[in-house]
Amino acid sequence: MIIKSPSPAVKIPDISWPEYFFARIEPYHQEIALIDGASGRQINFDELRQNINRVAKSLQHKGYKKGDVFAIYAPNIIEYIYVFQAIMLIGGVITTANPLYTASELELQLQHSKASCLFTTADLLEKVSPVLETTLVEEVFVFNQGDTANSFELLLQDNNDIELLPISINPQMDIAILPYSSGTTGLPKGVMLSHSNLVAHNIQIEAQQDVVCPNVDDIIIAVLPFFHIYGITVIMNLGLCNGSTLIIVNGFKPEQFLGLIEQYRITTAYLVPPIILFLAEHPLVSHYDISSLQYVMSGAAPIGEAQLLAAGERVLCPVHQGYGLTETSPVVIKEPDLLATTKHGTVGVLMPNTEAMIIDTETGEPLGFNQTGELLLRGPQVMMGYLNNPEATAVAIDTNGWLHSGDIARVDEQGYFYIVDRLKELIKCKSYQVAPAELEALLLTHPAIIDAAVVPKADKQSGEVPKAFIVLKQDISADEIIAWVAEKVAAYKQIKEIEFIDKIPKSPSGKILRRNLRDR
Repeated sequence: MIIKSPSPAVKIPDISWPEYFFARIEPYHQEIALIDGASGRQINFDELRQNINRVAKSLQHKGYKKGDVFAIYAPNIIEYIYVFQAIMLIGGVITTANPLYTASELELQLQHSKASCLFTTADLLEKVSPVLETTLVEEVFVFNQGDTANSFELLLQDNNDIELLPISINPQMDIAILPYSSGTTGLPKGVMLSHSNLVAHNIQIEAQQDVVCPNVDDIIIAVLPFFHIYGITVIMNLGLCNGSTLIIVNGFKPEQFLGLIEQYRITTAYLVPPIILFLAEHPLVSHYDISSLQYVMSGAAPIGEAQLLAAGERVLCPVHQGYGLTETSPVVIKEPDLLATTKHGTVGVLMPNTEAMIIDTETGEPLGFNQTGELLLRGPQVMMGYLNNPEATAVAIDTNGWLHSGDIARVDEQGYFYIVDRLKELIKCKSYQVAPAELEALLLTHPAIIDAAVVPKADKQSGEVPKAFIVLKQDISADEIIAWVAEKVAAYKQIKEIEFIDKIPKSPSGKILRRNLRDR
């Protein structure tokens, strides 16, 4: 049974993202587009346009061309947006890297993406420098570095005498952005999102019936990272296309977050479950005036209905939920904001132009209403595939164009979806993806470990944290292993608990039986 969106289909124009983006922001001029949350620096839409064009012309003048891959390894700053939009304007491909990555994690992404240029900050250079010799990166630009030779500011100099050469972009075939995701299992893979994917995603969100979209009067707190697809397409792209003001925040710091809501009378907050939980429970919230909030949305990871309701009561506005994947740009399902639904636990209904199907996890046969199985998705926001990985692409997207989400779900007769469980093995820690296979491979390089398995463990603050089951070949303490892993991976990937066992349970084919371990 194929489930279709309750919203009417909408036409997706066959144009590049820059053509669409600049047309959308054309009506806005002196309106404030960006405010740096730490310094208060403001950029209006005319300045935003000018700076994007300056960066694009400077890069093109340096010889960068269509198809070149640019990596951005930085926290949220105003200049991130200039670079992001400018790269697509010259036909480049953007791969965004988590600034929490260690040097070795960054190295893997740079090598796989074949990035030739990197944008970063001065405090991250110590992790960048060691990997330059083993990657294709030929040039590094450093944000907020003054007039030094590799300063990003040099790209912002007045270059009106330089003409931006026109670029021919095939919206459906040319890659626009290349975020990395672990998919349903395994190591991170480059998700190829086309210009058409980005355009479609923006239009689909705006065309869904009974939803609230940002507008020129809205002030959005951009606390979610721009390296993440949620921060890219929902906050940056959707917000700016509708003339909203983005308050740029480098990471979630409770006092700063609440203070900025109070100071700027923020109206809109796209958040993740750990922040929703903070709003629902933390006593600090009552010390700030956050009554300006009119719209709050939770995404990127599951959250309980009780927490959503508690947060809504605390912030005095409904807290809505959506569902998506990096592979779907990301939103495919969203609650209808304007309907007073009494349905508890739902993530909403399908976006326009989107289809879904629930299949039996054993037989692959389609299921009906209120039957639980794997959620399959199809629509114009679904990725082109995984970069240089046809095998993983074929597993993710079948011959009929269905993306296999790896999530277990059901749908009721009114088209409301409920995410029940995960077929895929990923751990969602603070809304970041952690692939058990990546940690297992690392653990197996330790001389004291003969076998290992990693599973999620429920955690009130983080949602889930990695727990390792380990078979030893020689004595070593759990604390020693935890400390060893912590030196090699980003903080959210660090193992929080270890249990030593005699044998890792596996199927006859050698697959780790993670459910057996989770149920211990």
